[in-house]
Amino acid sequence: MARVAVMGAGIGGLGAALMLGRRGHPVTLFDQDIREAGEDLHRDFFHWDRPRVPQAVQPHSFLGLSRIVLRAELPDVHADMLARGAREHHDFDWFDEHPPHRAGDEDLVTLRTRRIVLEAALVAAVRREPAIEVRRGCRVSGLTVAPGRPGRVTGVRVGTATHRADLVVDAAGRRSPVPAWLVAAGCRPPVVDSHRTGLAYLCRWYRLRPDGPRGPGRVKPGSSSPFALAGVFPSDNDTFAVNLMLSTGDPTRGALTDPAVFEAAARRFPATAAWLDLAPEPRSPVLAMAGLDNRWTSLADGDGPVVTGLVNLGDSLVHTNPTSGHGVSFGLVAARHLATRADRIAADPTPYHAWAAGTLRPWFDAQVAADRANEQRLGDNPPPPDRRAAALAACAFDDPVVMRARARVRHLFSTPDVAYGTDEVDRHLTAWLASRPDFTPHHDGPTRAQWDTLIPAQGGRA
Repeated sequence: MARVAVMGAGIGGLGAALMLGRRGHPVTLFDQDIREAGEDLHRDFFHWDRPRVPQAVQPHSFLGLSRIVLRAELPDVHADMLARGAREHHDFDWFDEHPPHRAGDEDLVTLRTRRIVLEAALVAAVRREPAIEVRRGCRVSGLTVAPGRPGRVTGVRVGTATHRADLVVDAAGRRSPVPAWLVAAGCRPPVVDSHRTGLAYLCRWYRLRPDGPRGPGRVKPGSSSPFALAGVFPSDNDTFAVNLMLSTGDPTRGALTDPAVFEAAARRFPATAAWLDLAPEPRSPVLAMAGLDNRWTSLADGDGPVVTGLVNLGDSLVHTNPTSGHGVSFGLVAARHLATRADRIAADPTPYHAWAAGTLRPWFDAQVAADRANEQRLGDNPPPPDRRAAALAACAFDDPVVMRARARVRHLFSTPDVAYGTDEVDRHLTAWLASRPDFTPHHDGPTRAQWDTLIPAQGGRA
Protein backbone atom coordinates (compact mmCIF):
# COMPACT_ATOMS: atom_id res chain seq x y z
CA MET A 1 0.00 0.00 0.00
CA ALA A 2 1.19 3.49 -0.84
CA ARG A 3 1.69 6.07 1.92
CA VAL A 4 -0.12 9.16 0.65
CA ALA A 5 0.12 12.80 1.66
CA VAL A 6 -2.80 14.97 0.52
CA MET A 7 -2.29 18.74 0.44
CA GLY A 8 -5.59 20.55 0.88
CA ALA A 9 -8.88 19.65 2.55
CA GLY A 10 -11.31 21.01 0.01
CA ILE A 11 -13.79 18.71 -1.68
CA GLY A 12 -11.15 17.17 -3.94
CA GLY A 13 -8.71 16.57 -1.10
CA LEU A 14 -11.33 15.20 1.29
CA GLY A 15 -12.77 12.94 -1.41
CA ALA A 16 -9.36 11.62 -2.43
CA ALA A 17 -8.35 10.98 1.18
CA LEU A 18 -11.55 9.02 1.82
CA MET A 19 -11.36 6.92 -1.33
CA LEU A 20 -7.69 6.16 -0.73
CA GLY A 21 -8.11 5.44 2.97
CA ARG A 22 -11.02 3.08 2.38
CA ARG A 23 -8.81 1.05 0.05
CA GLY A 24 -6.25 0.62 2.80
CA HIS A 25 -3.74 3.32 1.90
CA PRO A 26 -2.45 5.24 4.94
CA VAL A 27 -3.28 8.90 4.27
CA THR A 28 -2.13 12.10 5.95
CA LEU A 29 -4.33 15.05 5.06
CA PHE A 30 -2.80 18.50 5.53
CA ASP A 31 -5.12 21.51 5.93
CA GLN A 32 -3.77 24.93 6.79
CA ASP A 33 -7.21 26.03 8.06
CA ILE A 34 -7.89 25.22 11.72
CA ARG A 35 -11.66 25.36 11.30
CA GLU A 36 -13.65 22.64 9.57
CA ALA A 37 -17.22 22.31 8.36
CA GLY A 38 -19.28 21.22 11.36
CA GLU A 39 -22.81 20.78 12.54
CA ASP A 40 -24.09 24.36 12.24
CA LEU A 41 -24.47 24.66 8.47
CA HIS A 42 -25.89 28.18 8.44
CA ARG A 43 -23.20 29.57 10.75
CA ASP A 44 -20.46 27.88 8.78
CA PHE A 45 -21.86 29.06 5.48
CA PHE A 46 -22.75 32.65 6.25
CA HIS A 47 -20.18 33.57 8.91
CA TRP A 48 -16.96 31.71 8.04
CA ASP A 49 -14.46 34.02 6.36
CA ARG A 50 -12.66 31.87 3.75
CA PRO A 51 -10.55 34.16 1.55
CA ARG A 52 -8.70 31.19 0.00
CA VAL A 53 -12.01 29.64 -1.09
CA PRO A 54 -14.04 32.52 -2.58
CA GLN A 55 -16.34 30.07 -4.38
CA ALA A 56 -17.48 28.54 -1.07
CA VAL A 57 -20.36 31.01 -0.68
CA GLN A 58 -21.33 31.03 -4.34
CA PRO A 59 -24.21 28.79 -5.46
CA HIS A 60 -23.51 25.18 -6.37
CA SER A 61 -25.41 22.40 -8.09
CA PHE A 62 -23.78 19.00 -7.91
CA LEU A 63 -24.19 17.25 -11.23
CA GLY A 64 -25.09 13.68 -12.06
CA LEU A 65 -21.45 12.67 -12.44
CA SER A 66 -20.73 13.84 -8.87
CA ARG A 67 -23.74 11.92 -7.62
CA ILE A 68 -22.65 8.72 -9.39
CA VAL A 69 -19.21 8.86 -7.77
CA LEU A 70 -20.65 9.62 -4.33
CA ARG A 71 -23.21 6.81 -4.51
CA ALA A 72 -20.64 4.29 -5.75
CA GLU A 73 -17.62 5.26 -3.63
CA LEU A 74 -18.99 7.17 -0.64
CA PRO A 75 -22.64 6.15 -0.15
CA ASP A 76 -22.57 7.25 3.49
CA VAL A 77 -21.57 10.75 2.39
CA HIS A 78 -24.42 10.86 -0.12
CA ALA A 79 -26.89 9.70 2.54
CA ASP A 80 -25.53 12.24 5.03
CA MET A 81 -26.00 15.06 2.50
CA LEU A 82 -29.67 14.12 2.09
CA ALA A 83 -30.06 13.92 5.88
CA ARG A 84 -28.59 17.43 6.17
CA GLY A 85 -31.13 18.83 3.72
CA ALA A 86 -29.75 18.33 0.21
CA ARG A 87 -32.47 17.62 -2.35
CA GLU A 88 -32.39 15.56 -5.53
CA HIS A 89 -33.93 16.98 -8.68
CA HIS A 90 -34.36 15.00 -11.91
CA ASP A 91 -34.19 16.98 -15.13
CA PHE A 92 -37.43 15.31 -16.28
CA ASP A 93 -39.23 16.74 -13.24
CA TRP A 94 -39.85 19.73 -15.48
CA PHE A 95 -42.54 17.72 -17.28
CA ASP A 96 -45.87 16.57 -15.83
CA GLU A 97 -44.76 12.97 -16.44
CA HIS A 98 -41.36 11.45 -17.09
CA PRO A 99 -40.94 9.97 -20.58
CA PRO A 100 -40.48 6.20 -21.02
CA HIS A 101 -37.28 5.20 -19.26
CA ARG A 102 -34.02 4.69 -21.13
CA ALA A 103 -30.74 3.40 -19.75
CA GLY A 104 -28.93 6.25 -18.04
CA ASP A 105 -32.02 8.34 -17.31
CA GLU A 106 -31.74 7.41 -13.64
CA ASP A 107 -28.52 9.43 -13.41
CA LEU A 108 -29.87 12.74 -14.79
CA VAL A 109 -30.18 14.04 -11.24
CA THR A 110 -28.82 17.19 -9.62
CA LEU A 111 -28.00 17.37 -5.93
CA ARG A 112 -29.34 20.77 -4.94
CA THR A 113 -27.39 22.03 -1.96
CA ARG A 114 -24.86 24.54 -0.77
CA ARG A 115 -21.24 23.48 -0.89
CA ILE A 116 -21.03 23.47 2.93
CA VAL A 117 -23.40 20.47 3.11
CA LEU A 118 -21.09 18.30 1.01
CA GLU A 119 -18.05 19.56 2.93
CA ALA A 120 -19.67 18.76 6.29
CA ALA A 121 -20.61 15.25 5.15
CA LEU A 122 -17.09 14.60 3.84
CA VAL A 123 -15.48 15.91 7.05
CA ALA A 124 -17.71 13.68 9.17
CA ALA A 125 -16.75 10.65 7.07
CA VAL A 126 -13.05 11.49 7.29
CA ARG A 127 -13.33 11.58 11.08
CA ARG A 128 -14.68 8.02 10.99
CA GLU A 129 -11.90 6.66 8.78
CA PRO A 130 -9.02 5.13 10.80
CA ALA A 131 -6.63 5.12 7.82
CA ILE A 132 -6.69 8.95 7.62
CA GLU A 133 -4.73 11.28 9.87
CA VAL A 134 -5.86 14.90 9.59
CA ARG A 135 -3.39 17.62 10.46
CA ARG A 136 -5.33 20.85 10.74
CA GLY A 137 -3.57 24.17 11.03
CA CYS A 138 -0.58 22.62 9.21
CA ARG A 139 0.60 24.57 6.21
CA VAL A 140 2.78 22.57 3.85
CA SER A 141 5.78 24.79 3.12
CA GLY A 142 7.49 22.76 0.41
CA LEU A 143 8.26 19.42 -1.20
CA THR A 144 11.20 17.09 -0.77
CA VAL A 145 12.48 16.15 -4.21
CA ALA A 146 15.09 13.49 -4.93
CA PRO A 147 17.26 14.23 -7.97
CA GLY A 148 16.73 12.35 -11.18
CA ARG A 149 15.39 12.62 -14.72
CA PRO A 150 12.71 13.34 -13.81
CA GLY A 151 13.09 14.07 -10.11
CA ARG A 152 10.94 12.26 -7.59
CA VAL A 153 8.86 13.86 -4.84
CA THR A 154 9.45 11.89 -1.64
CA GLY A 155 7.35 13.89 0.80
CA VAL A 156 6.32 17.31 2.06
CA ARG A 157 7.81 19.82 4.47
CA VAL A 158 5.82 21.36 7.29
CA GLY A 159 7.97 23.98 8.97
CA THR A 160 11.26 22.26 9.83
CA ALA A 161 9.72 18.76 9.78
CA THR A 162 9.55 16.39 6.83
CA HIS A 163 6.71 13.98 6.18
CA ARG A 164 7.68 11.07 3.93
CA ALA A 165 5.22 9.74 1.38
CA ASP A 166 5.19 7.38 -1.58
CA LEU A 167 2.72 9.68 -3.31
CA VAL A 168 1.88 13.34 -2.76
CA VAL A 169 -1.49 14.63 -3.99
CA ASP A 170 -1.72 18.34 -4.74
CA ALA A 171 -5.31 19.30 -3.91
CA ALA A 172 -4.34 22.79 -2.75
CA GLY A 173 -6.68 24.55 -5.17
CA ARG A 174 -6.36 27.13 -7.88
CA ARG A 175 -3.67 29.03 -5.96
CA SER A 176 -1.53 25.95 -5.38
CA PRO A 177 2.15 26.78 -4.73
CA VAL A 178 3.28 23.42 -6.15
CA PRO A 179 4.18 24.60 -9.69
CA ALA A 180 6.53 27.24 -8.27
CA TRP A 181 8.05 24.71 -5.87
CA LEU A 182 8.80 22.30 -8.71
CA VAL A 183 10.58 24.98 -10.72
CA ALA A 184 12.56 26.03 -7.65
CA ALA A 185 13.60 22.38 -7.18
CA GLY A 186 15.02 22.28 -10.71
CA CYS A 187 12.18 20.33 -12.33
CA ARG A 188 10.80 21.18 -15.73
CA PRO A 189 7.90 23.60 -15.29
CA PRO A 190 4.34 22.30 -15.36
CA VAL A 191 2.40 23.10 -18.52
CA VAL A 192 -0.20 25.75 -17.73
CA ASP A 193 -2.97 26.75 -20.13
CA SER A 194 -4.92 29.70 -18.75
CA HIS A 195 -7.74 31.75 -20.27
CA ARG A 196 -9.35 34.72 -18.53
CA THR A 197 -13.14 34.48 -18.73
CA GLY A 198 -13.97 38.20 -18.61
CA LEU A 199 -17.10 37.36 -16.61
CA ALA A 200 -18.27 38.56 -13.20
CA TYR A 201 -20.76 36.90 -10.86
CA LEU A 202 -22.96 38.40 -8.19
CA CYS A 203 -25.28 36.38 -6.00
CA ARG A 204 -27.51 36.81 -3.00
CA TRP A 205 -28.91 34.11 -0.74
CA TYR A 206 -32.51 33.90 0.44
CA ARG A 207 -34.67 31.59 2.54
CA LEU A 208 -38.26 30.74 1.72
CA ARG A 209 -40.91 31.68 4.25
CA PRO A 210 -41.87 28.69 6.44
CA ASP A 211 -45.58 29.26 5.80
CA GLY A 212 -45.19 29.85 2.05
CA PRO A 213 -44.74 27.73 -1.09
CA ARG A 214 -41.55 25.74 -1.63
CA GLY A 215 -41.09 27.24 -5.09
CA PRO A 216 -42.83 29.27 -7.77
CA GLY A 217 -43.99 26.31 -9.84
CA ARG A 218 -42.85 25.59 -13.38
CA VAL A 219 -40.38 28.41 -14.03
CA LYS A 220 -37.27 28.09 -16.16
CA PRO A 221 -34.04 28.26 -14.16
CA GLY A 222 -32.50 31.08 -16.19
CA SER A 223 -33.20 34.25 -18.14
CA SER A 224 -31.06 36.45 -20.34
CA SER A 225 -30.50 39.89 -21.73
CA PRO A 226 -28.02 40.77 -24.47
CA PHE A 227 -25.56 41.85 -21.77
CA ALA A 228 -26.45 39.81 -18.65
CA LEU A 229 -27.61 36.39 -17.52
CA ALA A 230 -29.73 35.60 -14.46
CA GLY A 231 -30.41 32.32 -12.73
CA VAL A 232 -31.79 30.69 -9.62
CA PHE A 233 -30.11 27.92 -7.63
CA PRO A 234 -32.64 26.12 -5.38
CA SER A 235 -30.70 24.65 -2.50
CA ASP A 236 -30.94 22.84 0.83
CA ASN A 237 -33.14 23.68 3.81
CA ASP A 238 -35.37 26.11 1.90
CA THR A 239 -32.48 28.32 0.81
CA PHE A 240 -31.86 29.49 -2.73
CA ALA A 241 -29.48 31.86 -4.48
CA VAL A 242 -30.22 34.46 -7.13
CA ASN A 243 -27.28 34.91 -9.47
CA LEU A 244 -26.43 37.59 -12.04
CA MET A 245 -23.59 37.28 -14.53
CA LEU A 246 -22.22 40.00 -16.79
CA SER A 247 -19.00 41.18 -18.36
CA THR A 248 -16.23 42.39 -16.06
CA GLY A 249 -16.08 45.43 -18.31
CA ASP A 250 -19.71 46.39 -17.73
CA PRO A 251 -19.67 49.81 -15.99
CA THR A 252 -22.80 49.00 -13.97
CA ARG A 253 -21.21 46.01 -12.25
CA GLY A 254 -20.09 47.84 -9.11
CA ALA A 255 -23.54 49.29 -8.42
CA LEU A 256 -25.05 45.80 -8.28
CA THR A 257 -23.35 45.09 -4.96
CA ASP A 258 -26.03 47.32 -3.41
CA PRO A 259 -28.77 44.85 -2.35
CA ALA A 260 -31.57 47.19 -3.45
CA VAL A 261 -30.04 47.67 -6.88
CA PHE A 262 -29.27 43.94 -7.20
CA GLU A 263 -32.83 42.95 -6.37
CA ALA A 264 -34.35 45.57 -8.66
CA ALA A 265 -32.20 44.25 -11.50
CA ALA A 266 -33.01 40.61 -10.69
CA ARG A 267 -36.72 41.39 -10.78
CA ARG A 268 -36.37 42.34 -14.43
CA PHE A 269 -35.65 38.69 -15.33
CA PRO A 270 -38.63 36.27 -15.28
CA ALA A 271 -36.62 33.37 -13.86
CA THR A 272 -35.42 35.29 -10.81
CA ALA A 273 -38.49 37.52 -10.42
CA ALA A 274 -40.69 34.46 -9.88
CA TRP A 275 -38.64 33.43 -6.85
CA LEU A 276 -38.34 36.92 -5.44
CA ASP A 277 -42.12 37.29 -5.71
CA LEU A 278 -42.36 34.63 -2.97
CA ALA A 279 -41.16 37.33 -0.51
CA PRO A 280 -38.21 35.30 0.79
CA GLU A 281 -35.99 36.37 3.67
CA PRO A 282 -32.60 37.73 2.50
CA ARG A 283 -29.82 35.82 4.21
CA SER A 284 -26.66 37.43 2.81
CA PRO A 285 -25.27 40.58 1.28
CA VAL A 286 -24.57 40.58 -2.44
CA LEU A 287 -21.53 38.36 -2.92
CA ALA A 288 -19.32 39.17 -5.88
CA MET A 289 -16.71 37.03 -7.59
CA ALA A 290 -14.63 38.01 -10.62
CA GLY A 291 -11.07 37.68 -11.90
CA LEU A 292 -11.91 34.14 -12.97
CA ASP A 293 -10.08 32.03 -15.47
CA ASN A 294 -10.19 28.58 -17.00
CA ARG A 295 -6.86 26.96 -16.15
CA TRP A 296 -5.32 23.60 -16.94
CA THR A 297 -2.13 22.65 -15.07
CA SER A 298 -0.43 19.51 -16.32
CA LEU A 299 2.48 17.92 -14.48
CA ALA A 300 3.53 16.33 -17.76
CA ASP A 301 4.88 17.78 -20.99
CA GLY A 302 5.97 16.33 -24.32
CA ASP A 303 8.84 14.50 -22.62
CA GLY A 304 6.62 12.85 -19.99
CA PRO A 305 6.06 13.64 -16.29
CA VAL A 306 7.98 16.67 -15.02
CA VAL A 307 8.27 14.80 -11.71
CA THR A 308 7.20 11.46 -10.23
CA GLY A 309 5.69 10.77 -6.82
CA LEU A 310 3.26 13.67 -7.30
CA VAL A 311 -0.11 14.19 -9.02
CA ASN A 312 -2.65 16.99 -8.90
CA LEU A 313 -6.44 16.96 -8.84
CA GLY A 314 -9.36 19.28 -8.25
CA ASP A 315 -8.72 22.94 -8.95
CA SER A 316 -4.96 22.33 -8.83
CA LEU A 317 -5.36 20.32 -12.01
CA VAL A 318 -8.28 22.02 -13.76
CA HIS A 319 -10.70 24.77 -12.90
CA THR A 320 -13.33 26.23 -15.14
CA ASN A 321 -16.04 28.86 -15.19
CA PRO A 322 -18.24 27.90 -12.21
CA THR A 323 -21.47 28.57 -14.10
CA SER A 324 -21.45 25.04 -15.47
CA GLY A 325 -20.72 23.48 -12.07
CA HIS A 326 -18.02 21.14 -13.37
CA GLY A 327 -15.43 21.57 -10.62
CA VAL A 328 -16.71 19.15 -7.99
CA SER A 329 -17.39 16.46 -10.61
CA PHE A 330 -13.89 16.82 -12.02
CA GLY A 331 -12.38 16.59 -8.54
CA LEU A 332 -14.37 13.54 -7.44
CA VAL A 333 -13.92 11.57 -10.65
CA ALA A 334 -10.16 12.23 -10.55
CA ALA A 335 -10.07 11.13 -6.90
CA ARG A 336 -11.82 7.89 -7.84
CA HIS A 337 -9.41 7.24 -10.71
CA LEU A 338 -6.44 7.90 -8.44
CA ALA A 339 -7.72 5.76 -5.57
CA THR A 340 -8.30 2.72 -7.77
CA ARG A 341 -4.73 2.85 -9.14
CA ALA A 342 -2.74 4.50 -6.36
CA ASP A 343 0.12 1.98 -6.18
CA ARG A 344 0.74 2.10 -9.93
CA ILE A 345 0.45 5.90 -10.06
CA ALA A 346 2.89 6.22 -7.14
CA ALA A 347 5.42 4.27 -9.20
CA ASP A 348 4.71 6.06 -12.48
CA PRO A 349 2.16 8.89 -12.90
CA THR A 350 2.25 8.75 -16.72
CA PRO A 351 -1.07 6.87 -17.08
CA TYR A 352 -2.79 9.30 -14.69
CA HIS A 353 -1.72 12.30 -16.77
CA ALA A 354 -2.86 10.53 -19.94
CA TRP A 355 -6.24 9.75 -18.36
CA ALA A 356 -6.69 13.38 -17.28
CA ALA A 357 -5.81 14.67 -20.73
CA GLY A 358 -8.20 12.25 -22.42
CA THR A 359 -11.10 12.49 -19.97
CA LEU A 360 -11.09 15.99 -18.46
CA ARG A 361 -9.23 18.10 -21.00
CA PRO A 362 -12.00 17.97 -23.67
CA TRP A 363 -14.45 19.50 -21.19
CA PHE A 364 -11.93 22.19 -20.34
CA ASP A 365 -11.48 23.06 -24.01
CA ALA A 366 -15.24 23.17 -24.52
CA GLN A 367 -15.65 25.55 -21.58
CA VAL A 368 -12.95 27.86 -22.93
CA ALA A 369 -14.78 28.04 -26.27
CA ALA A 370 -18.15 28.61 -24.56
CA ASP A 371 -16.77 31.41 -22.40
CA ARG A 372 -15.24 33.16 -25.37
CA ALA A 373 -18.64 33.07 -27.03
CA ASN A 374 -20.36 34.31 -23.85
CA GLU A 375 -17.87 37.14 -23.41
CA GLN A 376 -18.52 38.26 -26.97
CA ARG A 377 -22.28 37.95 -26.51
CA LEU A 378 -22.27 40.02 -23.32
CA GLY A 379 -19.96 42.67 -24.77
CA ASP A 380 -20.77 45.86 -26.61
CA ASN A 381 -20.63 44.30 -30.09
CA PRO A 382 -22.29 40.87 -29.81
CA PRO A 383 -22.38 38.56 -32.83
CA PRO A 384 -25.72 37.61 -34.42
CA PRO A 385 -27.58 35.01 -32.32
CA ASP A 386 -27.23 31.34 -33.27
CA ARG A 387 -30.76 30.28 -34.27
CA ARG A 388 -30.14 26.54 -33.97
CA ALA A 389 -28.51 26.82 -30.55
CA ALA A 390 -31.38 29.00 -29.33
CA ALA A 391 -33.90 26.53 -30.77
CA LEU A 392 -32.22 23.60 -29.02
CA ALA A 393 -32.31 25.43 -25.71
CA ALA A 394 -35.97 26.34 -26.08
CA CYS A 395 -37.06 22.99 -27.51
CA ALA A 396 -35.61 21.09 -24.54
CA PHE A 397 -38.32 22.52 -22.27
CA ASP A 398 -41.04 21.21 -24.60
CA ASP A 399 -39.58 17.93 -25.83
CA PRO A 400 -38.24 15.18 -23.51
CA VAL A 401 -35.96 13.77 -26.24
CA VAL A 402 -34.13 17.08 -26.54
CA MET A 403 -34.23 17.57 -22.76
CA ARG A 404 -32.50 14.19 -22.38
CA ALA A 405 -29.72 15.32 -24.75
CA ARG A 406 -29.41 18.62 -22.87
CA ALA A 407 -29.25 16.79 -19.53
CA ARG A 408 -26.60 14.34 -20.71
CA VAL A 409 -24.38 17.29 -21.67
CA ARG A 410 -25.11 19.19 -18.48
CA HIS A 411 -24.31 16.22 -16.25
CA LEU A 412 -21.04 15.48 -18.12
CA PHE A 413 -22.16 12.15 -19.58
CA SER A 414 -21.95 13.16 -23.26
CA THR A 415 -20.25 15.92 -25.20
CA PRO A 416 -22.57 18.26 -27.12
CA ASP A 417 -21.63 16.86 -30.52
CA VAL A 418 -22.55 13.34 -29.38
CA ALA A 419 -25.72 14.22 -27.45
CA TYR A 420 -27.17 16.64 -29.98
CA GLY A 421 -25.75 15.00 -33.10
CA THR A 422 -28.22 12.12 -33.36
CA ASP A 423 -30.84 11.66 -36.04
CA GLU A 424 -33.49 11.46 -33.32
CA VAL A 425 -32.64 14.85 -31.84
CA ASP A 426 -32.48 16.34 -35.33
CA ARG A 427 -35.95 15.01 -36.16
CA HIS A 428 -37.47 16.35 -32.97
CA LEU A 429 -35.85 19.75 -33.37
CA THR A 430 -36.92 19.95 -37.02
CA ALA A 431 -40.50 19.15 -36.07
CA TRP A 432 -40.43 21.71 -33.25
CA LEU A 433 -39.19 24.43 -35.63
CA ALA A 434 -41.72 23.43 -38.30
CA SER A 435 -44.51 24.07 -35.80
CA ARG A 436 -42.99 27.48 -35.02
CA PRO A 437 -42.02 28.95 -38.41
CA ASP A 438 -41.64 32.42 -36.90
CA PHE A 439 -39.21 31.35 -34.17
CA THR A 440 -36.35 33.77 -33.69
CA PRO A 441 -33.85 33.90 -30.82
CA HIS A 442 -34.92 36.43 -28.22
CA HIS A 443 -34.10 37.56 -24.71
CA ASP A 444 -36.64 37.55 -21.90
CA GLY A 445 -34.69 39.97 -19.70
CA PRO A 446 -34.46 43.76 -19.73
CA THR A 447 -33.18 45.93 -22.54
CA ARG A 448 -30.09 48.03 -21.97
CA ALA A 449 -32.20 51.15 -21.55
CA GLN A 450 -34.39 49.44 -18.94
CA TRP A 451 -31.32 48.14 -17.15
CA ASP A 452 -29.65 51.53 -16.98
CA THR A 453 -32.72 53.13 -15.38
CA LEU A 454 -32.23 50.76 -12.43
CA ILE A 455 -28.64 51.80 -11.76
CA PRO A 456 -27.78 54.90 -9.72
CA ALA A 457 -26.21 57.69 -11.75
CA GLN A 458 -22.75 57.12 -10.28
CA GLY A 459 -22.84 53.47 -11.37
CA GLY A 460 -24.44 53.92 -14.77
CA ARG A 461 -22.88 53.67 -18.16
CA ALA A 462 -20.25 56.21 -19.11
